[in-house]
Amino acid sequence: MTHIDSWLEMLGISTEWVGWLDQFVAVALVLLLAFVARFVCEKLLLNVVTRLIRKTKASWDDIIFGDEVLKCFCKLIPPFILTNLLPVALAKISSGWMTFIMHLCDIYLLIALLYLVNALMKAIYAVYSEKEHLRNRPLKGLLQTGQVILWFVGVILVIAILFDKKPLSLLAGLSASAAILMLVFKDSIMGVVSGVQLSANDMLKVGDWISVPKCGADGTVIEVTLNTVKVQNWDKTIVTIPPYLLVSDSFQNWRGMSDSGGRRIKRSVNIDMTSVRFCTPEMLEKYRKIQLLKDYIEETERVISKYNAENDIDNSILVNGCRQTNLGVFRAYLTAYLRNMPRVNQDMTLMVRQLQPTDRGIPMELYFFSADTRWIPTENLQGDVFDHLLAIIPEFDLRVFQSPSGADLQGVEKVVYND
Repeated sequence: MTHIDSWLEMLGISTEWVGWLDQFVAVALVLLLAFVARFVCEKLLLNVVTRLIRKTKASWDDIIFGDEVLKCFCKLIPPFILTNLLPVALAKISSGWMTFIMHLCDIYLLIALLYLVNALMKAIYAVYSEKEHLRNRPLKGLLQTGQVILWFVGVILVIAILFDKKPLSLLAGLSASAAILMLVFKDSIMGVVSGVQLSANDMLKVGDWISVPKCGADGTVIEVTLNTVKVQNWDKTIVTIPPYLLVSDSFQNWRGMSDSGGRRIKRSVNIDMTSVRFCTPEMLEKYRKIQLLKDYIEETERVISKYNAENDIDNSILVNGCRQTNLGVFRAYLTAYLRNMPRVNQDMTLMVRQLQPTDRGIPMELYFFSADTRWIPTENLQGDVFDHLLAIIPEFDLRVFQSPSGADLQGVEKVVYND
């Protein structure tokens, strides 16, 4: 018996309690060392790496080696120290407790590693989302898919470590309850598959204008995630749509219009059929003074005169003869007017045509594309064109057809009463 043992016996302290006290102090020192090492590493690593990446011209390293990734990396230090030093500090503990504690340390290390991988995935997502050709891709849905797979694998590994089982055996056991898992994670699974289809087929991306009348969506896609597609309508309301609904059902994507460089304008005005007539020489002379029609009228008159001469037809005879009409000249004027407007896309379809006559007159349709695909400039162009159209119609001795208004009926009543 040593002097220390004799002194402890005199104080009534057993050597067993001393052994436990030694282990407690050793474990406390190991824990202190682990978390102090993490704190020191975090401070030094952040300062050194921040200074280094500031000297580079690239921007991706600022994200990959950002604070979040480095802090997650430093979280690996405590479990690594605990895994290697705790067996020494707890040398006198029973093998059962030692196995349980080491399992906890392994789980701690695994969780820290999962956090690091998750931080790296988010950093890679942030880097690629800044690239111009990938900015509008549904990358967030792919990120969330990867996170779901990562944490699912992490949970399997944690359970395998805790119960000392092989991960493959656990997966084999889960296959028996696959139907229940598919029912619980049905939306997530369908969202993953639909997100891959939307991305692979380039059906949808952030910034697209889509219309889904069934869901009340008509606006811009602002976010594509694993379970939802967020659409901000033009009235600033937000509609969320499951991705699988866009794959299984049809929707309208206006991206083609935006990429084409032109936005379609298709509108008609009804012409009173009783105002359509052949042009007299006086009418043609008046129309010839319009700069846009001068060349057209002279060329058309030359062609008509040649046709009538070849067929021995007097130009003054209407039956079986060729004569210009005020409606035909008006169509030519509108075509020339649109051809000379810089705000109209001249490389796309442009025509002025008659539609099927109805009891409301002859619909004269203007079909063309604006050079600016934005909504407001296109509406302004459409308004300017039809303002001019309605104002110029009387110059061609034509009338717009419209249903009688209250003022018209009031005028008829006055004539009847006066008579």
